[in-house]
Amino acid sequence: MRTVLVSDMHLGSTGAIDLLRRPDLRQTLWKELEGADEVVLLGDALELRDRPLSEALALARPFFAELGSVIGDGRVLVVPGNHDHHLLEEWLERRRLEGAPPLGLEQRIGAESGPLAELVRGTGLEGLELAYPGAWLRPGVYATHGHFLDRHLTVPTFERLAVAAVERMLAGSREGAPDEPLGSGEAGVATPDDYERAQAPVYAFLFALAQAGVTNERLGGASPSARVWQALGGGYGRAARLRGWLLGTVAVPGAVGVANRLGLGPVRSDLSPGAITTAGLEAIGEVVRALRIDADHLIFGHTHRRGPIRGETGWRLESGTRLWNTGSWVYAPGLLGRTAADSPYWPGTVVVLEDERQPELRHLLDDRTKDELGD
Repeated sequence: MRTVLVSDMHLGSTGAIDLLRRPDLRQTLWKELEGADEVVLLGDALELRDRPLSEALALARPFFAELGSVIGDGRVLVVPGNHDHHLLEEWLERRRLEGAPPLGLEQRIGAESGPLAELVRGTGLEGLELAYPGAWLRPGVYATHGHFLDRHLTVPTFERLAVAAVERMLAGSREGAPDEPLGSGEAGVATPDDYERAQAPVYAFLFALAQAGVTNERLGGASPSARVWQALGGGYGRAARLRGWLLGTVAVPGAVGVANRLGLGPVRSDLSPGAITTAGLEAIGEVVRALRIDADHLIFGHTHRRGPIRGETGWRLESGTRLWNTGSWVYAPGLLGRTAADSPYWPGTVVVLEDERQPELRHLLDDRTKDELGD
């Protein structure tokens, strides 16, 4: 059985940074998907924070129409992330009304109604499923978008601080336990519902802003780590280096100090590429431990940082779980360097599962130049 995972396409983004809106680049992906038994869209397939919902769906529809033809009898599984969390809203509301049991590591949901059903109508994908917060794709192989890691991230992104503020308010609203962390009561243990309580209000707020015309670009962009590094001087030239020096030595440390004093941390002022990668791996490791995900391999996206690449270390947890990141299909020129070899944020990566073999990263756009991606 062959499964291909694709994440962080952000179809419908403003600025046309969503590369799979381009027919030529879709063809590159379609060649990889031919003959696949299953395609997993591992979160942020849609960008629902940049524009009204109807516009985002219209821009994403060509991708899904072609996917239906390419995949044929294969299955499609959609695992929502933070930018397309709204795809779950109807189902989550129904669960609340019915008093459903707590969320587990995998819930399979049919797409009979709602935005996703509208999007795939007439494409041949009407039988696709959603899975949340993740899916077991093989014995020992678990896949999730990875947005729960924001609760543990030490990179001071907007979303990280917003989640911390919501969590603090929720904890403080419980009489006698103003500083008690959310969780099931056992130290270091949480449930998917705990993460949802702290993070879903942030996602709903950002979705509502988009419907009112406030775009994601004004709130920090698509990636919780990539945008920070881009702001700190990703790219080349004197201006980029000067901007990075000013932010890194003056603005960010001051903001980090304020955030930590307000109880929104801990966050750190070291925002070098290595520190950002380490922070993301540590944060997803905390999710694995808190949710007690007993997996040999955990595949995630969210940070837009593909890996491991070139023999990197740090991608295996103490428990033995190996981590794999699907990267993104987003064009962020300030992050890319001159060639694919210069940047772990180069777009165009998928993860392939062949039968019982371990996951394999395939970089489909590494032969493209930066100028070709920016056309």
